[in-house]
Amino acid sequence: MNLNVENVEIFQGTNKVIKGIDLQVHDHSFTALLGPNGSGKSTLLKSVYRVLEPKSGTIYLNDLNLKNTPTKKIAQQMSVVSQFQNNSFDFTVKEIVLMGRTPHLRALEKESVHDYELVEEALVKTGLCKLRDRPISQLSGGEKQRVCLARAIVQAPTLMILDEPSNHLDIKYQLESLRVIKQLGVNTLVALHDISLAAQFCDYIYFIKEGEVKYYGRPKVVITKEILKDIYEVDCEVYNDPKTQNLLISYYTF
Repeated sequence: MNLNVENVEIFQGTNKVIKGIDLQVHDHSFTALLGPNGSGKSTLLKSVYRVLEPKSGTIYLNDLNLKNTPTKKIAQQMSVVSQFQNNSFDFTVKEIVLMGRTPHLRALEKESVHDYELVEEALVKTGLCKLRDRPISQLSGGEKQRVCLARAIVQAPTLMILDEPSNHLDIKYQLESLRVIKQLGVNTLVALHDISLAAQFCDYIYFIKEGEVKYYGRPKVVITKEILKDIYEVDCEVYNDPKTQNLLISYYTF
C-alpha cells in the first residue's frame, strides 16, 4: 500500500517539532529519512505508526485514513521495527518471530503450517536459525534487532516502517539486513544515520532538518557536498566508486 503524509505538524509542548511535512512512499520504493540528531526523523515515523498523534495533517495508506482505521487492519498492512526494543517476557526467538502472524489470525485461531513456514523463511533471511530456541534475554542488542526485523517480515506487510534498523548491528549484518529489506519489494520508509548506506540501498531520500523537509530526490541528485554542508554543517567531497558506481563520501577533518 502507498503511504501519503499530508501537511503533518507535531508539537512537543508548545514547540513545533514537525512543521507541515508532506511525504510519499509509492510503487514499492525504498525511501529514507536522513538528517542530524533531533531533526524529527523518529518523531515523524512515530506519527505514521500512531505512537504520536499529529496536531494537524493527515496520513493515508492508499485511501485509508490511519487516524480512523482499526489497529488490527493497519497491522495487516504495516509492520514496524522501532529503534528501542523492550521485551517484558522471556520468549524464545522463534516465539517472538511467530508473533508477527497475530494480526492475520482470528480470535483464538491457531497458527497454521503456512505461518510456521513464513517464520522459518524469516529466520533464514535474518541469520537467526541457530538462535531459534534461545531466550530473548540471552541475545545481544544486534541479535534482538534482527529478531524484530524477522518478526516484521513474517507480518507480510505492504509497508514497512523502520527506525534505524541497522542500530546495534555490525557492518556485515547492516548490509545483509538492508539487502533483505530491499529484496522484499514492499514500500519501505526508513530513518537512517549512515548516508553511504542510504546511497547504496535507497530509491529516494528526504533530508530533514529542524522538522522540515529541506531536500528530496534520488540519492545521486540530493547527496552532494553542498547539501551535506547545509544539512550537517560538514565539509566533504562526494565521488562515484568506479567499480560499483555507489556514492562515496570523504569528510574533511581539521
